[in-house]
Amino acid sequence: MPTLNGQQDARSTVILGDCLAEMRKMPDKSVDLVCCSPPYEAARTYGIDFALRGQDWVDWAKERYVECLRVCKGLVCWVCEGQTRQFRYSAAPILLMADLHRAGVKLRKPPIFARVGIPGSGGPDWLRNDYEFCICASHGKLPWSDNTAMGHPPKWAPGGEMSNRLSDGARVNQWGKNGSPRGMGNKNKDGEVDGKPRPSHVFRVNERKQNGERTATMANGRKCDKLHTNAEPDGTMCEQGYTVRTLANPGNIIKCIVGGGVMGHELAHENEAPYPHSLATFFVRSFCPPGGVVLDPFSGSGTTGHAALQYSRRYIGIDIRESQVELTKRRLATVQPELFA
Repeated sequence: MPTLNGQQDARSTVILGDCLAEMRKMPDKSVDLVCCSPPYEAARTYGIDFALRGQDWVDWAKERYVECLRVCKGLVCWVCEGQTRQFRYSAAPILLMADLHRAGVKLRKPPIFARVGIPGSGGPDWLRNDYEFCICASHGKLPWSDNTAMGHPPKWAPGGEMSNRLSDGARVNQWGKNGSPRGMGNKNKDGEVDGKPRPSHVFRVNERKQNGERTATMANGRKCDKLHTNAEPDGTMCEQGYTVRTLANPGNIIKCIVGGGVMGHELAHENEAPYPHSLATFFVRSFCPPGGVVLDPFSGSGTTGHAALQYSRRYIGIDIRESQVELTKRRLATVQPELFA
């Protein structure tokens, strides 16, 4: 364990050993997030003759995944992919998810790690591989999450373009049905696109009460007793009693740039199969509370640890290769040099 001022520092621990054996020493639900990219199916030997494929890889991965879930109180996320050989996809991540599901593991719908794939990765007759699975599971509702931490400003104001269907199939939002004067699709009563936004925050101030509060009529005709214009502690704005989010949920397709020079750190490329810092950051910020503990049982070049320390989380990394333990320590020393003084 690294030291700080002669004392063990709890912010970062990097362990040399087999992750299964090391995790078995850990108490139940002792970390907040597991985020990692394990050895892929027979893709590389990693200097330790790792050559599992097919069901052998699935069985190996399942045992370690279940152990990750035991030690984690929150989300377990494995970023992984299978192989295509002789025009046949191994479906290893899908088979792993199926076996975990059959074993009673509570899988979450897997996010997709989207990136520009390696030219030719689809073979001579198929499509380039531009995504990998993020196999995610939890014990149930997550004890902590910030699912807008990596979000973006909402495209539509509340009550805008988003809609639902009625029992007769007609689309509707607060402005009414499709074809009404202010119907769906930003069209006017003649069916022409008017190009104007339709936020629910169009309102008319009716009067000012003696205590200074204002009443308003919203665009849908409903009256509101109070008109709030002050920001909430989390930065959202409240108007007409409705909380307007400043960031939208980013969705489950996580787009990352990968390749030379854009993996997030120059030391990443000393590992055979680094994954991008931006991907680890997405899960660290979204699913580990500040000050919480992130575990990566396949530490590699320390990408997960980099994101954890950068965003004020603690880190436990495990790797079976001494070279990767030292690589992780070198990388983490560039993030918080005092940890390795």
